[in-house]
Amino acid sequence: MNKELINGVLKQVKQSERKAINSSESEFRNWIVKDDTGLFKAQPGRYHLFISPACPWSHRVMLMRKLKGLQDIISVTQLDAIKGENGWRFEHHSLPEWLEVSGEHFLYELYLQADPQYTGKVSVPVLWDKERETIVSNDSADIMRMFNNVFASYSKGDYDYSPPSRQPDINRINQYIHKHITNSIYQAGFATAQAEYDDAINKVFKAFDELNHRLSLHRYLVGNTLTEADLNFFTTLIRFDVVYFVHFKVCRHRVSDYVHLKEYLRDLYQTPAIAETVDMEHIKRHYYRSHKQLNPNGIIPSGPSVDLTSPHLRDYMGINNVEDYLIKDEAF
Repeated sequence: MNKELINGVLKQVKQSERKAINSSESEFRNWIVKDDTGLFKAQPGRYHLFISPACPWSHRVMLMRKLKGLQDIISVTQLDAIKGENGWRFEHHSLPEWLEVSGEHFLYELYLQADPQYTGKVSVPVLWDKERETIVSNDSADIMRMFNNVFASYSKGDYDYSPPSRQPDINRINQYIHKHITNSIYQAGFATAQAEYDDAINKVFKAFDELNHRLSLHRYLVGNTLTEADLNFFTTLIRFDVVYFVHFKVCRHRVSDYVHLKEYLRDLYQTPAIAETVDMEHIKRHYYRSHKQLNPNGIIPSGPSVDLTSPHLRDYMGINNVEDYLIKDEAF
């Protein structure tokens, strides 16, 4: 069992108690603005991102930062792949010089700097304000939207991954994936009763069937342009066959068994900026060595192998320029 912060104290929490703690209203949900009307103003060099390449929620934020070209605007620190009972830990060589934490070097210390009485989950990603020395947000969806919209004037290129005209559809699909796929995968993986596992598995594969059909009609989840919804779904799909199928026993079908899901994943991976954010070794090391209750000996399986480099959609659409690839809007 991992520990959580309760009124500023790191305590052992049972799985049955974690849901109530993780739904606490203590989450950091501040918003960065473009002008001087709020506490947090969009400025280059002011904000720092703490992430784990293993975590799908962190990965989504990494994708948006990379695709928007904000690497020189928002600095980043990676956490260690293995999450122990005290939570995420800093790799010693990766600690920023300006960050003062104890010799333990755990992420929860950052939370306590922001709020000494914090109660809730100690999660990644974390967006930190170096000027006010506090957490701006630990909500991946909010951070993605801020990177896409609020920092648009600092980004390289003007592509909008969440245009206002499509936000209702993007929000609806995001919620559907979160409820029926992402949450259900973890519910299956940590299920302690057969009925709980069966319910979760049924939700996942019913949703996969729905989205596989949707992708038979459109290139992307919201029509034929790449949006935030696709970035969210990508981080789940890229982990599925290699981790979730094996480690969480979500093993009725693989993504590679679905014609359109497989081609969609392969197509997304062909964008260099997306592929560069995938660290499969880090991902496998995290899952197979962090969950002792599921894999007590920490054995990392050698497979299954997933080929995302074979002929793909972009080839037979005749697209050579990445910008054209991202914004092409006709049906295929």
